[in-house]
Amino acid sequence: MKIVSIINYKGGVGKTSLTANLGAELAWRGKRVLLVDLDPQASLTFSFIRPDEWSANYEASGTIKAWFDAHDSGAPIRLDSLITSPLRIQQKLAGRGRLDIIFSHLGLINVDLELATSLGGANLTQSKRNFISVHRRLADGFAKLAEDHEYDVVLIDCPPNFNIVTKTAIIASNFILVPTRPDELSTLGIDYLIRSIRGLISDYNEYIAVDTSSADVIIKPAVMGVVFTMIQEYGGQPISAQRNYIARVTRGAKLPVFKAYIKKNDTLFAGAPEYGVPVVLTSHNNYSHRSVVDGLEEVTTEFAGKIGI
Repeated sequence: MKIVSIINYKGGVGKTSLTANLGAELAWRGKRVLLVDLDPQASLTFSFIRPDEWSANYEASGTIKAWFDAHDSGAPIRLDSLITSPLRIQQKLAGRGRLDIIFSHLGLINVDLELATSLGGANLTQSKRNFISVHRRLADGFAKLAEDHEYDVVLIDCPPNFNIVTKTAIIASNFILVPTRPDELSTLGIDYLIRSIRGLISDYNEYIAVDTSSADVIIKPAVMGVVFTMIQEYGGQPISAQRNYIARVTRGAKLPVFKAYIKKNDTLFAGAPEYGVPVVLTSHNNYSHRSVVDGLEEVTTEFAGKIGI
């Protein structure tokens, strides 16, 4: 089971649309995919379920927040008890693959404050052990989930920050994927994000030396690259201004950059959550729609090749 965190410090870069469509296209190709919404904004959640249905059936105890809360209450629950298979997605896939999701909660932001209270210790050694225990929480949850569920890939939609909840996702992951728009503000923080990720990995691997029994859980999540979203084309390639930002990220951050990209179409992407079906699974009604889907399919092919599924 490959676990991928999808993250950018900047909001509004198409992170949620990428997660939903990447998962949907992989499922269409026969893969078993689990989406996990860790963003308190819950945009991924509401891409698959209506808010009134979420409030009635999931808000109280059926989200990732309930899992974090139960852990702290001393009565933990399993992650797989929160898995939902949206009916409309099942109908679209018609048995090809599987696309499941664990919903988020708008109160998830408070979980981070609660986790922070568990990081202290009577001495440095105890503090380091608490750091490991708190930050491994999601990784341990996925390990138990994998005992009974054969997912090919888990895609985590991370919040646009580097709080403790985000860090639990990074530590649980095999790969990190960074979506970005080709503009100044969206690309500005990528280098800092990568340094933060590498610093977290270094600290974690240093701290596990405190407990020799933890030596087998050294983490090595790989930054698989940057995928550009909201691309405007002219003559079959990104417009000149956007090409400049793509080149800048390639040179400056020294990160792999996906050759494929996601094209801009506000109408398609904005309307998809209303129907609970990602764009990549909808019927092509014109050339523009087909072109967007082609781009999503190309990104998915490149993604699958990078993680080996």
